[in-house]
Amino acid sequence: MEITANLVKDLREKTGAGMMDCKKALVETSGDFEKAVDYLRKKGIANASKKAGRATKEGSVSSYIHGEGKVGVLLEVNCETDFVARTEQFRKFVKDVSMHIAAASPQWVRPDEVPAEIIAKEKEIALAQMAASGKPAAVLEKIAEGKIKKFYEDTCLLNQVYVKDTSKTIEQLLKEQIAVLGENMSIRRFARFTLGEGLKEETTT
Repeated sequence: MEITANLVKDLREKTGAGMMDCKKALVETSGDFEKAVDYLRKKGIANASKKAGRATKEGSVSSYIHGEGKVGVLLEVNCETDFVARTEQFRKFVKDVSMHIAAASPQWVRPDEVPAEIIAKEKEIALAQMAASGKPAAVLEKIAEGKIKKFYEDTCLLNQVYVKDTSKTIEQLLKEQIAVLGENMSIRRFARFTLGEGLKEETTT
């Protein structure tokens, strides 16, 4: 069955899931609409997006130390109520994300936090690398966009593949938790510290 834009749109309206999640669900279920709905529900994605506009003023700031004190992470995750913030499920999610940050070393939470000048520089480098390829400008632009997307996947927490389950991103993991806990949640900010990072080595004469 052909997966049309209208079919993806209808699935999104029914489930509240994102466009890419809906498209993936339809691909996985060979275009069967009802099976796609079930697929999204099983993944915990359906209806998570419907909660996205709700305020998240509770939550926690937690710390995680890895590698016998070699790496440390401070992470703020927000939710709607203190009740959810105190649940084991919420605390486990925070710990899992902290461990991921320690391992994957993201630089930002989401793409819109990346400074425009950094994106411009990455695009400039990508175009320069392909300058001698002889490909049309429109093709080069598409390739550059793909490289920027890969840059986000490498450096932005929500876009990174989850280290404990490479079948999903951190954003998908977050959506699953929203569905399970029944509240909107957001990863607000983090700081990652590596022992000795930024220190200049002393030289002896």
